[in-house]
Amino acid sequence: MNATPTHQALQPEFRLLVLLVSIGFFMQGLDTTIINTALPAIALSLQEDPLRMHSVVVAYVLSVAVCIPLSGWLADRFGVRNVYFSAIVIFTLASIGCANADHLNELLLYRVLQGIGGALLLPVGRLAMLKIIPRTQFLSAMSLMSLAGLIGPLIGPTLGGWMVEYVSWHWVFLINIPIGLLGVLITFKAMPNITEPTVKRFDYSGFFLLLLAMIGLCLGIENFANPQSPLWWSVGLIVAGALASLFYAYHSHTHDNALFRSQLFRNKIYSIGILGNFFARLGGNSIPFLLPLMLQVAFGFEPFITGLLMIPTVLGSLASKPIIRKIIQHFGYRQVLLVNTLLVGLCIASFALTTADTPIWLRAIHFFIFGILNSLQFVSMNTLTLKDLSQQDASSGNSFLSMIMMLSMSIGVALAGTLVNMFSAYFGPEQLDNAFHLALICLGCLNVIAAYIFWHIPKNTPV
Repeated sequence: MNATPTHQALQPEFRLLVLLVSIGFFMQGLDTTIINTALPAIALSLQEDPLRMHSVVVAYVLSVAVCIPLSGWLADRFGVRNVYFSAIVIFTLASIGCANADHLNELLLYRVLQGIGGALLLPVGRLAMLKIIPRTQFLSAMSLMSLAGLIGPLIGPTLGGWMVEYVSWHWVFLINIPIGLLGVLITFKAMPNITEPTVKRFDYSGFFLLLLAMIGLCLGIENFANPQSPLWWSVGLIVAGALASLFYAYHSHTHDNALFRSQLFRNKIYSIGILGNFFARLGGNSIPFLLPLMLQVAFGFEPFITGLLMIPTVLGSLASKPIIRKIIQHFGYRQVLLVNTLLVGLCIASFALTTADTPIWLRAIHFFIFGILNSLQFVSMNTLTLKDLSQQDASSGNSFLSMIMMLSMSIGVALAGTLVNMFSAYFGPEQLDNAFHLALICLGCLNVIAAYIFWHIPKNTPV
């Protein structure tokens, strides 16, 4: 099979659309990285334990995962432009609410509303690209979107640290207002309101099962080390989530209008990509939350310095973008993902070797290498998963991938927070560095599972 025509450069008529989707990616990336740096300051302001502030991250990401199944149906029913426009408005208004929160529960409420906006924003933007941009230019569009979207994470940690230290933590949310207004202005010019001629009735029973599965698994893990929650409650949530997952698997076989039909997983490459995404992201997506917390709480770094130290991670991601396509074309998906997944896990575990006295230059190189490996991992996984989907499966397949990505992130952050709290309870508050180190080793080891999954990619998979 000739691979050349599958990798054409992006044509000019699609660039404004990619820019618009990148704005959504920028808002999400900026919001995530800013709040990770600001969590200890927010905890101090709201009189909360900084080691238990992962709920602020989990509330947003989990609500994104829960609401993503709605995104594909809404986009098909009401049009990608209308849904994308609504998502930007919801996200921006919820950001204002977060900035004005006076206590943790109020902040969590607005973070959930932010997540609802994000649930529509991220997958609908990618879905618009899938529907409008030819498949021969899809990899180029994905790479360009990822490159532009990384500007948010690039400035997010430093900007968040600077705001916390010299202005106020409230501005890490208020900064979304001008960005949201820009997205609103471009939406009607860049994105046609494509709808599907026939849309099936929404699968309410399947949505409820997915809702129960994701909330049960994530909150069960998050409350596992919470002394205020009994162990039976956490175990019960996890069991309920697992049972709901099994019931949905049966539901997807027997209901014609299921949100995600079982036939979607007859595509072997798609199934491998979904499973690999879930396990590979548990560790990789928890690092942007865990490292700033470790630097500030365990090592005593100031917020602004912490933000500066996170920049090499994003620079590594940026540096990898121009070469990702060439690496995949040369080595193939199987070899790239098999080797790189193990390298990412090793890199995550190696953060346990760092201390407060680690030289800045060595820490910067370490973070830079992680950024390169993590970027190669995510782009390779996403492209592999989506590349063979038919036009009819594009909406549901893209939505399910987005849901798995967010679910993995929420479970990863919840797991990271739980591990740190468990180990800190064992070592005591005077040895927090040991608690973070053991948590990092555990998260790195999870990548072995993902590597085993990618080992099943057929050797002759075309690029």
